[in-house]
Amino acid sequence: MKPLSITRPILVFGLVGGAVTLLLRSIEYRYLILQHSVEVYSGIVAVVFVVLGIWLGLTLTKKPETVAVREVSAPVAAAFTRNPAGLQAAGLTPRELQILELIAAGLSNREIAAHIFVSENTVKTHSKRLFEKLNARRRTQAVAAGKELGILP
Repeated sequence: MKPLSITRPILVFGLVGGAVTLLLRSIEYRYLILQHSVEVYSGIVAVVFVVLGIWLGLTLTKKPETVAVREVSAPVAAAFTRNPAGLQAAGLTPRELQILELIAAGLSNREIAAHIFVSENTVKTHSKRLFEKLNARRRTQAVAAGKELGILP
């Protein structure tokens, strides 16, 4: 029975010491809160507004979860047929017609040259004659003229 009698005062001493420490900590906490109350309350208000702002931002910017999918029927374009009268009126050679088609596809002179295996200067020469025949100063004007004549789709 001796060991039990020694542990009881130690246990009571430890509990009393813990209670005193807790009391002193609470007094220190209250002292800090009273001395720095403006900063503490400002921090609490800031945290509340940050949380509220994040919640509102997430709530208001939610994307709709349902997506409406509709089938839209598009008319099928008829196959393009070149207007032989327009081609004859323009007086284009087959190579100039080929270059006009590649210009309409959006290729540069260098890309056209690589595509039809000629030099870039040859493409420039054909383009110059093509522009003269279609009375165009730019590539876009040449393409527009080709569409008006029915040469291009």
